Amino acid sequence: MFQDFIEILILSAIQGISEFLPISSSAHLIIISNLYDLKANSLLIDISLHLGSLFAIIFFFRKELFDLKHNQKILKLVIIGSIPLIVFGYILHSTELIYLLRNIKVVAWASLFFGIILYFADRSKNDQDINSNLNVKSIIFIGMFQILALIPGASRAGITMTAARFLKFNRVDSGKISFLLSIPALAGASFLGLKDIKNVSLEMNILIIIAIFLAFVFSYVTVKFFLKYLNKFSLNFFVIYRLIISFILLLIIYF
Repeated sequence: MFQDFIEILILSAIQGISEFLPISSSAHLIIISNLYDLKANSLLIDISLHLGSLFAIIFFFRKELFDLKHNQKILKLVIIGSIPLIVFGYILHSTELIYLLRNIKVVAWASLFFGIILYFADRSKNDQDINSNLNVKSIIFIGMFQILALIPGASRAGITMTAARFLKFNRVDSGKISFLLSIPALAGASFLGLKDIKNVSLEMNILIIIAIFLAFVFSYVTVKFFLKYLNKFSLNFFVIYRLIISFILLLIIYF
């Protein structure tokens, strides 16, 4: 039980931190699962981690989400922007083609390629904001980009922020758009696996609750401080981090 707790703590930190940063949570989870044989890294725990992140982002943006009178436009746009990912995600999962992408080579090349694209996108001028300039056309553009997040290493947060920055949204609002679009994405990732849940032991129920709570905490803290970071700094740190990770993986793979 103690070992399971330590493993869930590690997985929760990876999920909560990397889900909302432009570094790819799926890539980090794949890397860790290849390096270590984590017994707690099961479907149930994976769903629990996504639920924890989902609850955190809903709680963080609770005012925007539940103030329907003033934010109906944003909510409608988030739904529209999520449709492409939901459709393609369902197709890839139902056909099990998604599992063909879950390997270190894909992670390495995707992290490198999309990290470079993020660098060039982040050089865009900041003259668009979420309240005045986010419309159906721009959200569809971002939503189509979000399909690429199905590639491990591309990073859902990274690819949506890349699209938003190409459209010249400022960094903070690009982050907010990415966070809001994560709600349907996380919900879809969670509920796709629920059909496989059958009988669960008491010990597993306890581990699930712990996983949800820890993922919630790590996710909430990450979102809060990342928005503060975006207000002052560029995304170059994350670009460099991605390049380093990809180069290390490519060296391991090919040498």
